[in-house]
Amino acid sequence: MGPFQSFEDISDMLRRRWWLILVIAVAGVVASFFFALGQQHLYRSAVVIQISQPTIADDLASSTVEGSSARRLQQIEQRLMARDSVLEIIRKHGLYQDIGDQRPSNLVFLFRSSVRIEGVAAAREGFSDDGTISILTITAEMSTGQQAWAIADEISQRTVELSRQARIEQARETLTFVARQEGVLVQELSMLENEMADFRKANNVVLSTSAELHAAELSTLNEGLLDIARDEIEVRRAAENARLTERPATARRMLAEFDERLATLDAQRDLLMVRKVELEKLLETTPEVQGRLEAFERQIEQIREQLGAMRARRTEAEIGFRLESAGQSERLTILEPATIPEFPFTGSRKKLVLMGAAASILAGLGLAFLLELRDPVLRTAYRMERETGLKPVVTIPVVRPRRARGGLLKRLFRRRPASSA
Repeated sequence: MGPFQSFEDISDMLRRRWWLILVIAVAGVVASFFFALGQQHLYRSAVVIQISQPTIADDLASSTVEGSSARRLQQIEQRLMARDSVLEIIRKHGLYQDIGDQRPSNLVFLFRSSVRIEGVAAAREGFSDDGTISILTITAEMSTGQQAWAIADEISQRTVELSRQARIEQARETLTFVARQEGVLVQELSMLENEMADFRKANNVVLSTSAELHAAELSTLNEGLLDIARDEIEVRRAAENARLTERPATARRMLAEFDERLATLDAQRDLLMVRKVELEKLLETTPEVQGRLEAFERQIEQIREQLGAMRARRTEAEIGFRLESAGQSERLTILEPATIPEFPFTGSRKKLVLMGAAASILAGLGLAFLLELRDPVLRTAYRMERETGLKPVVTIPVVRPRRARGGLLKRLFRRRPASSA
């Protein structure tokens, strides 16, 4: 059995509770009015930045700047939103002058809440995500359209410049590192070559090119000694044949010639033998010395290979640095510049007041309804006859004193006596 079963019950409740509904509605309208006055209009300005691909294919000239564009842009955002950077922008554009709390931490919080940097991932190639960003959107929300445009433009310009500087700096550091490593390898190679030369000199070891020449000379000397030995055999046979077949006088003359020729051959053999001994001493090395020389040669060969690879990397780093300096690699391009907004994006103050008034009226009606449910009294003869089936004979109205005792809340929530009998 509820108190509202017809339109007459509702109209009766409104006649009795109109003052309560009116008080709540007026209070809500006043509160909504002052709340709307306290709300500040905000203007929004946005910049769209496109991440352009390199103008030269990586197969022809690859960049030395590695890593995904999403990670690089995240680092740029962190630098932009750093405390010192934010305070510098606030001082430059004179932001938040009308705010009472001018503490740096509060200003930084307000600025970070008003600026958003969002990226849109590029289309994937296959099933892998390489972290490439195609579009970057920078949005600024400020109390005036001029400030919103200025901040969005400032952040976009700084983003483009920081991206360019970061890429050039990374390419320069790569080139510097590679050049430094190349210099270190050149010094190591020079030290090893000098150490190997000192070792050869200390152990009387000739160079490989000289050893080849000495070996060829030694081979020639051996051939010369072989020819001398062959000539000696022929001379001795001729002398023996002359002694046996010729007359004594002729034999003596021929033997004297043969002896002179043998003496010449002996002198030549002795000369060649001296040179042969010298060459053999030069070419003679111990196993320890030979092993040490081979170790030197292996180290030198390894360093030369590393030096060749490092020189190739230095060439690539130089090309990458030139690409970054000329702006021919990946770069940020402002696709849609910031504009001064004409209208705020926040809600109208009139709408706030109207919504507050409507909510206040609904709140008053709801409170009146709850009070009726809390105190379900049969206040009319019609309701008594409807609820109990008994028709009242006499209806006695409630007589209120001129001055009601108690406050508004006491009179509001007290239980009312039945008005029908």
